[in-house]
Amino acid sequence: MEEALSEIMEIPERAEVLAVTGHHRLPLQIPYIGMGSSYFAPLAFRFMGVDIQPEMASEFYSYISRNKIHQSGVILSQSGRSSETLWCTELFNQYIAVTNDENSELCKRPNAVSVIPMLAGPESFSSSKTYVNTLLLLFKGFGMDIHPPVQLLRERFSQYEQKGKFLADEVFSQLSKHKYQGLYIIGSGPNIATALEAALILTESTKLAFQGMPLAQYDHGPKEAAANSIVFFILAKGENNARALSLIYKIKKTGAFVLTVEEPESDENFSVLFNIVPFNFMSYYLAKKLNVSDTFLVGGKVTETE
Repeated sequence: MEEALSEIMEIPERAEVLAVTGHHRLPLQIPYIGMGSSYFAPLAFRFMGVDIQPEMASEFYSYISRNKIHQSGVILSQSGRSSETLWCTELFNQYIAVTNDENSELCKRPNAVSVIPMLAGPESFSSSKTYVNTLLLLFKGFGMDIHPPVQLLRERFSQYEQKGKFLADEVFSQLSKHKYQGLYIIGSGPNIATALEAALILTESTKLAFQGMPLAQYDHGPKEAAANSIVFFILAKGENNARALSLIYKIKKTGAFVLTVEEPESDENFSVLFNIVPFNFMSYYLAKKLNVSDTFLVGGKVTETE
């Protein structure tokens, strides 16, 4: 598991490499296809108001597209080898490949008109530096200046590690004392993607069943299980911040154990870069406390299916 920590520690360095390397523009009003982290990243931008169509590759292929051939799209895959994303290459006359492996199958298809590298370097464990670089690549591609947030990421990185350790300590302590029926991570707007990504990496790393969901969705039912839950709220300067604070107060009164993650120096859109990092560290430190030694036990990092 020490290798997993090494990958997380590379986040600022890899972000800086992307910030100073190349220039690219990404198209609007077309599908952005991915699975897992590669789906969550463009989803964040949909909630920022960027006019793109984030789609899960599996459902786009099997249900949404229904064999219709589209003129163009963007297909994202850390490995460039995930089965569902490769299936979707058949559904476009041309596509832009966004990947961490420029020699992967995703980049070799004849209708791959261009390749944009994530530049995150090798990654064998849950997505950490790759997810951050995917977000940065999208910010950059949609014409936003990434240099100030990359600098803030570097400056605050050690604080994010301390926050991750704190979260791991708190959760481990609670799990040692009580039996909890729910582990929820709640976000709003762009940070819905953060909640989904955090739940993914924490589940992979700790083997505990974390659920990520939008604030409003949690408010419409799952809050009824608050008394037996640990609930993480991802806070940001946005439309739903007051609602989040009110809901925190309400569920605490019912007995929920609540933890928060926030980067107060960031606006809501760029907060997605920072709010995920404490969860990266938490996934490592909590897995270590739980004596979990392997990230992928049921399958591999790359999902390949028939």
